[in-house]
Amino acid sequence: MSRTEAPPLPEPLAVPVADSHTHLDMQDGTVEEGLARAAAVNVTTVVQVGCDVKGSRWAAETAAAHPAVHAAVALHPNEAPRIVLGDPDGWSRQGAREAGGKAALDEALAEIDALAALDHVRGVGETGLDYFRTGPEGIAPQEESFRAHIEIAKRHGKALVIHDREAHADVLRILADAGAPERTVFHCYSGDAEMARECAAAGYFMSFAGNVTFKNAQPLRDALAVAPLGLVLVETDAPFLTPAPYRGRPNAPYLIPVTLRAMAQVRGIGEEELAAAVYDNTARAFDF
Repeated sequence: MSRTEAPPLPEPLAVPVADSHTHLDMQDGTVEEGLARAAAVNVTTVVQVGCDVKGSRWAAETAAAHPAVHAAVALHPNEAPRIVLGDPDGWSRQGAREAGGKAALDEALAEIDALAALDHVRGVGETGLDYFRTGPEGIAPQEESFRAHIEIAKRHGKALVIHDREAHADVLRILADAGAPERTVFHCYSGDAEMARECAAAGYFMSFAGNVTFKNAQPLRDALAVAPLGLVLVETDAPFLTPAPYRGRPNAPYLIPVTLRAMAQVRGIGEEELAAAVYDNTARAFDF
C-alpha cells in the first residue's frame, strides 16, 4: 500500500456531522471533489482554516462560493515570527522572507481583521502559541499576534480557534488575562484530562483529531472521556493527522467517520448520538 495513496471511503455515518478544522487548500483534488467525497459519508459541513494572509483570503473566498464551507482566518502562531523576524530558510509556503518587523505584523493583522468582518467568516484562527517550532526569540511575536487575534474575534463576535502546541499553561494564562471570546475552540486538542477539566470549567470547546486514535495517545483519550459532551468537536486537520489504521497517508474530511467511531468507543456511546452532538456543538461554536 502506497503511503501517498488516499485511504478508502469509510462506511457513511447515519446522521450528518461537521469537520471543525480542515485545510482544503493543502489537499489533492478540487474543493468540489473533496466536498463530494465528504458528503458521500455524511460529513456535510467543513470549517476551512487559514494560516496566513493568502490562505485566509482563500478560505474566505471558498466559503463565499460553497454553502458547505465556513471560513476561519488568522496568522498561524508560526507565521507571526516569520513575518517579524524573517524566514531565511524559506520552509513556509511563501519561501524565503526578509524580516518585516512590527510594521509588517500590524499590516498582516489589519488584513485578518478586515476578513474577520465578513459574514461567511465564522472564526478567527488558527492562532495561539507553538513552542515546538519557534525558538525563544519567536515567543514575543507569537504572543502579540495571539492577543491581537483574541481582540479581533471579540470585536467581530466570531469564534476563536486555538493552535496550542507544547504551550498549554501560557495559552490558558493569556486567554484568562485577555478575556476569552464567548466561543473558544481548542483545535486538535493536545492537553491531558486535567487540562480538559480546566477548559470545561471555562466553557472552551475541545476538538479532537485523528491522533486520538494513535496507540501512544492514551492521555488524549483520557481527556476525551472527561470532556463534557456539549463541548466536544471532531476535526481532520487534513491533510495532517490521518487516523489509524491510515496514519501517514493523506487525510481529508471524508475520513471523519473513522475518528468519530473511535471517539464514540472512548465515550461509550453510539456513533449516531456522538455525531448528532458534535454537529450541534460545531454549529454553536461557529454560529452557523
